[in-house]
Amino acid sequence: MSGPTRKHTALPKAQTLIEALPWLTRHHGKTIVIKFGGNAMVNEELKAAFAQDVVFLRQAGIKPVVVHGGGPQINAQLDKEGLVSEFKAGLRVTTPEAMDVVRMVLAGQVQRELVGLLNQHGPLAVGMTGEDAHTISAVQHRPQIGGESVDIGRVGEITAIDTGAIVALLNDGRIPVISSIARSADDGHVYNVNADTAAAALAASLGAETLMVLTDVEGLYADWPNSDEVISQLTASELEKLLPELSSGMVPKMEGCLHAVRNGVHTARVIDGRVQHSILLEIFTDEGIGTMVVPDEHEGGAR
Repeated sequence: MSGPTRKHTALPKAQTLIEALPWLTRHHGKTIVIKFGGNAMVNEELKAAFAQDVVFLRQAGIKPVVVHGGGPQINAQLDKEGLVSEFKAGLRVTTPEAMDVVRMVLAGQVQRELVGLLNQHGPLAVGMTGEDAHTISAVQHRPQIGGESVDIGRVGEITAIDTGAIVALLNDGRIPVISSIARSADDGHVYNVNADTAAAALAASLGAETLMVLTDVEGLYADWPNSDEVISQLTASELEKLLPELSSGMVPKMEGCLHAVRNGVHTARVIDGRVQHSILLEIFTDEGIGTMVVPDEHEGGAR
């Protein structure tokens, strides 16, 4: 291959790297909380790409924290054990037997696999649950159905976050991988907590720069199902107005984004986890992908 041709093929790579420079500078040393879920969690190629992205962030001087749930894996294991899942108010009724399965699947299976994928790149990831070092405390969540509060078992509502163990790991250059299980604040049990909610609470308590939630959609649609145009950016107040119209799966994600930006997180983003390397595209390119939520005082700020 002659000299000029070789230069020409390398140039787009150099331009791509240089485009990342202002973003690398802006995010350096900052904490980013990433909620891992959806297709990215079950597709092998997407899982490997996710692990590469998170390690890339870490090597670029950013402090990633990964939070995960595991709905599909929990369903599969409950089926295998012949435990039927009942849902009330959109939440899984979690009996003590089901809670044992949830804990085993999240901490012993999903988390272990993710830690393993990250650690192919070095001694980086450390897995923990919200039970460890009192990271997440919760009390029983009792949803209202028809004006009555309903017992749905071991489903938790977060009451406190202690970031001590996470901060110690980050200061040691590690990548914390956290399963969304909480210790009980009042009765010695453990609780299953929504992973979107847990990620948002952790982002706020850590004073994270960004909360990033992986989903199976391109972002928040402006006028679904009439249009597939994605809202690129909106303020907390704009999001709050939209909440009642959202599909049930998007509600905890967008409520999490709202909670985060109202509690000190600079931006919260919902991105398409079905796109390989969506995290890098979102953090290191000018366009970004998905939907970004910003605090109200950023009104009119360009993306």
